[in-house]
Amino acid sequence: MSTYVRHSQIRAAHRVISTQWRASLIRRRSIHQAATESDADSNVLSVGIAVKDNIALTGWTTTCASNILAGNRTPFEATIVKQLRQRGAGFTGKAGMDEFGMGTHSMTSAFEYIHNVRGLEKYSAGGSSGGSAVAVREGEAGLALGTDTGGSVRMPAAYTGIVGFKPSYGMLSRWGVVPYANSLDTVGLLARTVKPIGTAIVGRGLYLEHDHNDPTSLPSSVRQRCTAERRGYNSWNPAKNGAIQGLTFGIPIEYNIEELDPRIRQGWLMAAQKIEELGGRVVPVSLPSTKNALSAYYVIAPAEAASNLSKYDGIRYGKRNTKQSSDSFEGILYAKTRDTGFGSEVKRRILLGSYTLSSEAMDNYFIQAQKVRRLVKKDFDRIFKLSNPLEDEQSFDLSKMEDTVQLENKWGPPQVDFLLCPTAPTTPPLLDDVLEQTPLDSYMNDVFTVPASLAGLPAISIPMDLPVDRTKEEEKLLSFGGLQLIGQYWDDARLLSVADVLAPHVLQQKLLRNCETISPP
Repeated sequence: MSTYVRHSQIRAAHRVISTQWRASLIRRRSIHQAATESDADSNVLSVGIAVKDNIALTGWTTTCASNILAGNRTPFEATIVKQLRQRGAGFTGKAGMDEFGMGTHSMTSAFEYIHNVRGLEKYSAGGSSGGSAVAVREGEAGLALGTDTGGSVRMPAAYTGIVGFKPSYGMLSRWGVVPYANSLDTVGLLARTVKPIGTAIVGRGLYLEHDHNDPTSLPSSVRQRCTAERRGYNSWNPAKNGAIQGLTFGIPIEYNIEELDPRIRQGWLMAAQKIEELGGRVVPVSLPSTKNALSAYYVIAPAEAASNLSKYDGIRYGKRNTKQSSDSFEGILYAKTRDTGFGSEVKRRILLGSYTLSSEAMDNYFIQAQKVRRLVKKDFDRIFKLSNPLEDEQSFDLSKMEDTVQLENKWGPPQVDFLLCPTAPTTPPLLDDVLEQTPLDSYMNDVFTVPASLAGLPAISIPMDLPVDRTKEEEKLLSFGGLQLIGQYWDDARLLSVADVLAPHVLQQKLLRNCETISPP
């Protein structure tokens, strides 16, 4: 199975059909070498970028890995693609994904499953941006674009041993990106190290780019105000802006869940010890609303998805079912088109979202989920030293805090610069085991990534060492996990700098790529 999306017809899914693709094969052989040898910022973006198949790219179909969009060619290009082109970026092609971004293991595509890198083919690559992650890990792209709704960039990064970054909501334009859940969708970036991502966001000034076509894109005046309140945006200089010394990192006590793999827990603690050795301070913090965040997400996201996907009926948008004389079923004109065009996971979320938006369920589900979302955001604002530039300053009444919140002094609980937690509760599962999972089991994998998405905060996943029992072959293969850092809104520059400095300290083992060993970032 390949990383990339093939021909729109399923029978041709395993053959290359584009001369552009053939021409890019030679170019991609030198991508890893170019990325390694080039230190100049001008060359970081020119090594080749893979694009998730829900982002419009000229010359390629945009199918969202769905039959209902098979063969679809978008007559325009996504803003983020245009912005990168203007900065000298080249593009290698489209990368596979879960259908419409709905999935955790890149296995809901209508065309093909996405496997992890060679040597780990039996394991999940994560989702929904699994194709983008595998392209980067295998050296087929120096940088990749994905979308992160509830962890869809960070989860594949954790499962493939690379870096995945979700910026603050509203920083990067979503115009030209097929929407899943508008209030959660964020364009994210994946790379083998933090440097290409930091160069693109900070060094090349993507954080300054307002897009008038995207109503969720922050206006230029707000960007300037937010930037003025933050450090690290003047230039991409991790050595200057990413020093660990003197920073405070919070470990959310609610993230130490029963389902957490013991090796992931140990790797998390090892990373915390490294931070202390580098002069940072690590303290426990409490995010009481976290326990309800996942439930809220799986009410809000399907509700928005049901609304967004209602236009795919074969009449206005989407490929119509023409195999039978009539597309109607029990009086519904487009029933057969949607039945054959959407996969089971997409249909499940459409049904769930349609129900939560119904008049009988709206108050009990959707409205309550939005209230939980506000509580999650307040929890984050309470624990960060920096205030949220989009919110008015507010005091937190200690009498209203739960007993689980630990107080540092009479003024309240400790405040931190960044949060430190695992990206995923387990190492990559076997694909055979994934096929046996229930939808609820699959949704549980997002438990650590969803809260930052609900709050619109920047978050990055970097690979970390895990303890390895050398007598167990699987542990030797899966010697890495994902370590997640979460920052306050618009603190992206400092978050990237700190991640760049921290990454080589928390990953010191060598990983496998194409059955060869590679050095840690």
